[in-house]
Amino acid sequence: MGEFGLRAGRADVRSAGPITFGPAGILFLADNAAAKVFAVDVADLGPADESGPFDLENVDALVGSFLGCEPSDVVIRDMAVHPLSHNVYLSVQRGRGDAAQPVLVRIGRLDGSITDVPLDDVPVAEVAIGDAPAGDDERLDITLPLGDEGEELQVGERTIRILRQPIRTSTVTDMAYVNGALLVAGLSNEEFSSRLRRIPFPFSDAATGSSLEIFHVSHGKWETTAPIRTFVPYDGGASILASYTCTPVVHFPLADLQDGAKAVGRTVAELGAVNQPLDMVSFVQDGQEYLLVANSAHGLVKIACRDIDAQSPLTEPQQPVGVPRETKDLQGIRRLANLGDNHVLLLQADNAGRQHLRSVKTASL
Repeated sequence: MGEFGLRAGRADVRSAGPITFGPAGILFLADNAAAKVFAVDVADLGPADESGPFDLENVDALVGSFLGCEPSDVVIRDMAVHPLSHNVYLSVQRGRGDAAQPVLVRIGRLDGSITDVPLDDVPVAEVAIGDAPAGDDERLDITLPLGDEGEELQVGERTIRILRQPIRTSTVTDMAYVNGALLVAGLSNEEFSSRLRRIPFPFSDAATGSSLEIFHVSHGKWETTAPIRTFVPYDGGASILASYTCTPVVHFPLADLQDGAKAVGRTVAELGAVNQPLDMVSFVQDGQEYLLVANSAHGLVKIACRDIDAQSPLTEPQQPVGVPRETKDLQGIRRLANLGDNHVLLLQADNAGRQHLRSVKTASL
């Protein structure tokens, strides 16, 4: 792995964060506590198997049993599928609060076996997030938690929960590898704190970043401090589609991401107030590209990318909600990942809160 700047060592990960894969099956793992991103060779040489689906019931209980803890102490932060073997990787927090431990878990694609991924004496590289919020930054990031964390609020006839955390915990909210660079979304130490960074890989000191501004239809104003919650590369890697809490979907051309400048996104959809995007993937069906958005308030949302391309910017409060969309009767979806070309893998919670891995054919969506 010398060509990618990896050397034998330890990925000293302090917190479980977003994960994604890059070239040659290298895994990128964000650590918000340390304000770093690690690149790890996970040495996954398992054979690819694209022919069928992959389903695993009670994945939280199985991971908990492997880690020696209750399912309620398994917090799955992110999910990714290895591009070659199609084994499933989970970024997991074991326990809650200050005593929580980060663990990287691999689930075997062929047999459902669960193993931890070694992070010591492995080919590894790391890069610091230089503009991360300081540990004592008193600003807060407000999210809509899926569990019983946070405080209850009454919004109209609805009772919701909100969680207030230091913005340091949202230094990195999502990542994707595009054309030789790692794109890293999250919050920064600047006044206009919403940030999208471009970090060349192999890692170097030449990282660049832009502050982001979007029009938020539900809030009726332009915003620069709300972070991207999830995003996907778009248009062959020339741009991204991103989503934010309450729930605008926004298009950003990567050519606009000039170092130190402010990039203004084109809001193309609004998926509802008091709603949080959880994950996004794109897929091809009958020769057309579509976007899937998992969210906390509705079923899985499907949007045709041709409608995104044709949508003029939403710049007024309470205006039409933008591009047409379908809401699939798939509830409780927390994470999404492409599983080869023909399936999408779902991390789905049932009514009792138990979590399962389930795959659906892209042709059926």
